[in-house]
Amino acid sequence: MTFGILGSGSWGTALAKILTDNGNTIFWWNRSEAAIKYIQTRHHNPQYLPAAGFDVTRLKLTTDAAEVIKNSDCIVIAVPSAYAAEVLQQLDKNIFTGKKIISAIKGILPEQNVLLNDYLKQEFNFDLKDYFAVLGPCHAEEVAAEKLSYLTFSGIDETVTKQLAAYFKTDYLNTIENTDIYGVQYAAILKNIYAVGSGMAHGLDYGDNFLSVLIANSADEMASFLRKSGVKNIEVGHTEHQETVNEHRPINYAASVYLGDLLVTCYSLHSRNRSFGNMIGKGYAVKAAQLEMRMVAEGYNASKCMFTINQTIKADMPIATTIYKILWENLPVAEGFNEIEATLV
Repeated sequence: MTFGILGSGSWGTALAKILTDNGNTIFWWNRSEAAIKYIQTRHHNPQYLPAAGFDVTRLKLTTDAAEVIKNSDCIVIAVPSAYAAEVLQQLDKNIFTGKKIISAIKGILPEQNVLLNDYLKQEFNFDLKDYFAVLGPCHAEEVAAEKLSYLTFSGIDETVTKQLAAYFKTDYLNTIENTDIYGVQYAAILKNIYAVGSGMAHGLDYGDNFLSVLIANSADEMASFLRKSGVKNIEVGHTEHQETVNEHRPINYAASVYLGDLLVTCYSLHSRNRSFGNMIGKGYAVKAAQLEMRMVAEGYNASKCMFTINQTIKADMPIATTIYKILWENLPVAEGFNEIEATLV
């Protein structure tokens, strides 16, 4: 199977390293011709994960996204969610026919307010059975350093999911399979919001004791939303494969792709969402914090998108709602956390 990657940020670079370390030749899209020339001569990405070296004979680099897709059997989309539609809307509507797509996007498309698979269905008539998501507690920086990590591959076809996951398994990366395609994506979106909140709490000088309670309550809040939204997605017919997507098997929300990813994103110094929240907690205005950040903090747009979605789902989400109000409705961060304190158990 031939892989293509759309996206050359930290996560796209980490996934390119994993695939090439396993002996795969990949087609890799980068917006910048200068960056491509740098990678070809210096053997590493000039902007992201410079410690990750590449065998450039295994890289087919191009600024043409369509070329990557046409030459690949499976396309990994690793573009930040805020820019995904901009990249995809330039493509021919039939370009993904016969392809498989792995989403490495840990966010929701903000303008459309939908998951990537729903956008692909609307715009490209792309079938959910050929769509997969790769998620989990896996910082790109640690992949570059080859520290042992775990990734979960989710898809409604268990056999194909397992086959795809095998291409990514290395000495430093273990893979897990999962069929909860909607749940894992919503969990990845929500954990970014809670990580922003964790950063805010740190910036406000709350201690570890409070943070542990905040994150425990965030985990419970996330699980509550996932249970309700999982049922909603089936009821409103977001997918034709209802019996496969929701097989009425109990889902372990303490698994690494749910709780594990939440914990590492809330606690790790590698977490851009935590860093963003920390700046807000220390008194930065939202726009000033965004300008200071070199990379996209997915939790910012995610907070607004999930607030809107939850108007329909109606899960009890006081933490996520308060973070939304701080980021989007100018609620003072200290006042917001006074409100959060009163809800924690």
